[in-house]
Amino acid sequence: MKACARIAVVGVGNDFRRDDGVGWAVVARLRELAERRPWPADIVLATCDGDPARLIALWEGADLAVVVDAAHAHPGTPGRVHRLALREARLSGPPTTSSHGLGLGEAVELARVLGLLPHELIVYAVEGLDGDFGTGLSPDVAAAVDPLADAVEADIARHRHLASGSRP
Repeated sequence: MKACARIAVVGVGNDFRRDDGVGWAVVARLRELAERRPWPADIVLATCDGDPARLIALWEGADLAVVVDAAHAHPGTPGRVHRLALREARLSGPPTTSSHGLGLGEAVELARVLGLLPHELIVYAVEGLDGDFGTGLSPDVAAAVDPLADAVEADIARHRHLASGSRP
């Protein structure tokens, strides 16, 4: 795949399954921030239900993709964030599992086979408490949204800095 400057930030989940909507909440927060200080046009903010084909389509052609998703871990700590950075490497098996039928691991491996992986992929998996039907995040997961939006912005800034050829 030819690398380009495009950056994709994808919130994965379901806004009507409580904590499963954390990825959507982070993207909503980033959109709010972008209204106050517009981002370059090559940064795409999107939401997705986790379907591997839709997920791959959103990051196709991206140099950097950042994916935010809810995860379940046993035992879990609601609001705890796991960061996985993949640079043309295999996702051997995350420490958490997705709440979706087909997970991010399947999307990554399918994209690899098809040559559609972004040059760099960062995954934030947020441990949830409540995946029942309904809206609104549990308090611990909601508390993770702003720091996670800040972390995504920092990843984008770091990536842009390195892409510009500057030394950190």
